[in-house]
Amino acid sequence: MHNSNSSNPQLNLEVESIVAKATGGDTEAFGRLYDIYADRIYRHIYYRTSNVEDARDLTQEVFLKAWHGLSRYQRVRASFLSWLFTISHNRVIDYYRTKKYHSYLNNEIVMEDRDKGPEELFDVKFTQQQVRRAILQLPEEQQQVVLMSFIEGFEYSEIAAALNKTEGNIRVIMHRALKRMREILDKAEV
Repeated sequence: MHNSNSSNPQLNLEVESIVAKATGGDTEAFGRLYDIYADRIYRHIYYRTSNVEDARDLTQEVFLKAWHGLSRYQRVRASFLSWLFTISHNRVIDYYRTKKYHSYLNNEIVMEDRDKGPEELFDVKFTQQQVRRAILQLPEEQQQVVLMSFIEGFEYSEIAAALNKTEGNIRVIMHRALKRMREILDKAEV
């Protein structure tokens, strides 16, 4: 898995070169972009839908849309990854609009620390579920900022570029989101 472009200048240059080739119609170059970013886009969508099959389908749709819209990608405005996240964000919104679907939380959380006892595992799983529920109760814009920052590891500058906002605006949105999450979690007594 690769980190965001800004934290890896060599990857950033490599991606720019690959994007240039893909823009010229090179399907192998676009396949390389898929290899670099598909897992991150899938995780982002899965977190929003809580459905493995839907997340797979939507990930494919995001890359198909990116392939068809590659000529409209403008590197100056955002990194390629930020552009993909914008497409995935819009696709998830469309998904919920067309399905009129309410996402129910998936209770399966993968635990990395298998040495914990059953009570500890339950406590960790319960806390993760509560945090996830709190995130999903936030307004759409706040959800997007929290997920991009904490789940995907984007810096504020990258989030700002992806969402066409100022970095200061992203900080305000994050502050409000965290404040609201604290309120939600306090009510749930987590």
